[in-house]
Amino acid sequence: MHAFIMAGGKGIRLRPYTTALPKPLVPIGDQHAILEIVMRQLASSGFTKVTLAIGHLGHIIRAYVGDGTQWGLDVDYAVEENPLGTLGPLVLMKDRLPEHFLVLNGDILTSLDYRAVLTAHSAGTAPLTIATHPRQVSIEFGVLTTTEGQVTEFREKPKLAYQVSMGVYGLSRATLDPYTPGLPLGFDELVLDLLKHGTPPASYEFDGYWMDIGHPEEYDRANTEFAVYRDILLGE
Repeated sequence: MHAFIMAGGKGIRLRPYTTALPKPLVPIGDQHAILEIVMRQLASSGFTKVTLAIGHLGHIIRAYVGDGTQWGLDVDYAVEENPLGTLGPLVLMKDRLPEHFLVLNGDILTSLDYRAVLTAHSAGTAPLTIATHPRQVSIEFGVLTTTEGQVTEFREKPKLAYQVSMGVYGLSRATLDPYTPGLPLGFDELVLDLLKHGTPPASYEFDGYWMDIGHPEEYDRANTEFAVYRDILLGE
């Protein structure tokens, strides 16, 4: 089983923590880098091959991860010379990828079973499977619906429920065939193209622990919660 980890971003939203370190290597719980936790989870789920897409401060990631033998993994690298979006690096190296594989961001903490996502994708017919998580957004205002200058509906500070992308996907190599190597490709562009062509992605719904570490407040929360979720995240 093959996983492709996106680890080439600059982590601008997480500054100043990412001034000297790439975001996947910021420490969690004073002992483990985010990327280390992900690599351990992949190994325990049965993955044997990992490709890391690196760019900004990529030499530090390469020095830290090496060839992956410390986790029993075979690791290689896709070097992003120019920003290619979320999925652009995959198009460049699609010939080196298996028929079905896992794609994930290198800055998430979750108890999601990565193997289960890839297994579900491989067993289905969708070109893309998106791991999704329920989220509620609280609106701090009274929300009005108006028609021709009249209020037709009123809701006081409603909570809106959504399924959001977790940054984990099952993907088929053939899904990348229409795209040109070397050109940027965003996850949003791929999803919109699939919907436009009547080949919608599948959803793998998950309501367990998930944290997208994109902002300093989320990073602080992840460190605060790590003691509680340590055993789940590390399988100890």
